[in-house]
Amino acid sequence: MKFLGAAKSVTGSRYLVEMDGFTFLFDCGLFQGMKELRLRNWDEFPLDPSRIDAVVISHAHIDHTGYLPKLVKDGFAGPIYCTPPTADLMEIMLLDSAKLQQEEAAYAQKKGYSKHKNPAALYSEDDARVVFQMFKTFGYNTKFRIHDRVEVIYRDAGHLLGSAITEVFIKGDTQTKKIVFSGDIGRYQQDLLRVPAELEQADVLFIESTYGTKDNPFDDPEDDLTRIVNETFERGGVLVIPAFAVGRTQSLLYYFRKLMKEDRIPDVPVYVDSPMAISATYLFYKHPSYHKVETSREELARDMETNMLVFVKSPEHSKSLNNITSRAIIISSSGMMTGGRILHHMFNRLPNKQDTFLVAGYQAEGTRGRRLLDNEPTIRIFGEDVKVNCKVEFMSSISGHADRGELFRWMKNFKDKPKITFCVHGEGEEQEKYAQAIRDTYQWNVMVPEYLESVRLFTGI
Repeated sequence: MKFLGAAKSVTGSRYLVEMDGFTFLFDCGLFQGMKELRLRNWDEFPLDPSRIDAVVISHAHIDHTGYLPKLVKDGFAGPIYCTPPTADLMEIMLLDSAKLQQEEAAYAQKKGYSKHKNPAALYSEDDARVVFQMFKTFGYNTKFRIHDRVEVIYRDAGHLLGSAITEVFIKGDTQTKKIVFSGDIGRYQQDLLRVPAELEQADVLFIESTYGTKDNPFDDPEDDLTRIVNETFERGGVLVIPAFAVGRTQSLLYYFRKLMKEDRIPDVPVYVDSPMAISATYLFYKHPSYHKVETSREELARDMETNMLVFVKSPEHSKSLNNITSRAIIISSSGMMTGGRILHHMFNRLPNKQDTFLVAGYQAEGTRGRRLLDNEPTIRIFGEDVKVNCKVEFMSSISGHADRGELFRWMKNFKDKPKITFCVHGEGEEQEKYAQAIRDTYQWNVMVPEYLESVRLFTGI
């Protein structure tokens, strides 16, 4: 077992499992955030990709899937296993990732703010399209075989449409061992998705640590959203929400529809300025069995679409939103403000005292979103330092990640102690505190792995 990412970091999830005659990679994410992490995307992969037999994906977020086109480009040719919604989402998100990289490289070259003479993207849209042909999809609660000795079951993680907790069964001559990869665990109170599936046994557990030391008790987000919207409009401003295109955007639409219907906020234009978010919204219609609102497309649309919902599809339309001075809501990606259309909204609106930026999700170290939450006076965008004069709000209640209490609630279901538990997908000292809290609470054997560390999981298998 080798930890190729999300080891003492929240991005770049990649875990390599090697056994006699078979090697598979669990998740294949892109590093994001701090420069020292992003540079890892350009490092030579620690193993010749052509030697990897399969990739098993937990969910579609780029920090779990965004390296796939590069892996394939460099020689990986095996199957990529995922749930049906994850396959559809990956087609949207990987193309978007490639497009953003290409656009950013071209813009950096045009403006001359890159340190590289010829800035380039990690991969192209054509590279991303090759990946789609390799998908093999399976639904929840269905055991499928990826090797003569390895079987997999996906369980609902409640984090994202199609997200999975993954059980991996490895068969030996006399015994079978089970590895459980938690992926990203969702919350226990949600508007659209179901609660995380509960498991009772694992020999080896990989548990995410994103909010492992933070309690975000579920508070109905309606009151906060009502206050933030109305205060922004009272100042004569525009509310901008850098939202993850998949999951968060759809939740926000659900709440804004409800608040407008109840006359708690004005019925104003809600602009969804993210082609990816628009496409992802339609996937909720396509995959009704993967969320709680098992109803017709028309009924689901009534729950999510406001009277003045506007899908912003062209770059020209997106730029025209800069002319709106008040009484509008703009939802744009990316959620951590690392790229995409949100950047030109930040460039134009961060200096405006009347406008509000609502941060509604986790922000990794080194991202513009984290800098915004840390109250830095300027944010660097398009090679310029932009002053932050706007109102900045943060809401954790619509986060897609389980908090500390929910993570411990999920782990409490295990009837027997895992032989070893690895804390992954977390940062710094907080992750060490989380690991110690698990030891103190459950008396489990817990390890916080280092980047590129190798560990032997089983003997005699």
